[in-house]
Amino acid sequence: MQKKLIVFDLDGTLAKSKSPMDCEMASLLQELLKKKSVAVISGGSYSQYQKQFLASLNCKDESLLKNLFLFPTCSTAFYRFEDEWKKVYAQELSKEEKEKIFNAFEEVFMQIGFVKETRYGEIVEDRGSQITFSALGQQAPLELKKGWDPDSKKRLVMIEKMKKYIPEFEIKIGGTTSIDVTRQGIDKRFGIQQIEKQLGIKKEEILYIGDALFEGGNDYPVKQMGVDCIAVDSPEDTKKVIREIIS
Repeated sequence: MQKKLIVFDLDGTLAKSKSPMDCEMASLLQELLKKKSVAVISGGSYSQYQKQFLASLNCKDESLLKNLFLFPTCSTAFYRFEDEWKKVYAQELSKEEKEKIFNAFEEVFMQIGFVKETRYGEIVEDRGSQITFSALGQQAPLELKKGWDPDSKKRLVMIEKMKKYIPEFEIKIGGTTSIDVTRQGIDKRFGIQQIEKQLGIKKEEILYIGDALFEGGNDYPVKQMGVDCIAVDSPEDTKKVIREIIS
């Protein structure tokens, strides 16, 4: 393993959707951080990283955190550790852009007869640099999420309709039930480009690990740009890969 940086997706790769990372994964990542730099790219907000990833990581040796780099909301934000977690940049959407995206969702909801039920949290969430639709709400149980749109067909229909209202934005499938909307050109390819720019690491020195490297998946743009990738099906698969790297 001559790679300098191991890059992970979060949901479905390091942890189950919107669920805290487990203790075994946290221990493996701390061992990995002793040997390699690590980055995490996800559509989730920084607050989601805090709840789902950092709280579970619980890294007592803070010197290791200097090898960890966080790129929330598809890398439209970047955080690194310097005695505490500090925001390096965030490409916030303007008030007018956000309003246009929210209105587009409302139009599509009416067209397809989608009824918003908020018992599991926000349906359309403002993440600052990204607007995210979660069909059942942000905090819906994973088993319910898995059954809502397993083949992504519902969301693909929604995306095609959304494009008529906001063609100038990037609209893509996110997690298990989500659609992410960002400025044009924002995907995980952009994330790798930001890593190259911010960390001075070439794509040839990167290994990417994700659960959606298939064509159309939100990890696929990384594969398209020629980064070496390993596809996983679950956090348990990811643990096997990490064990191989640290051994």
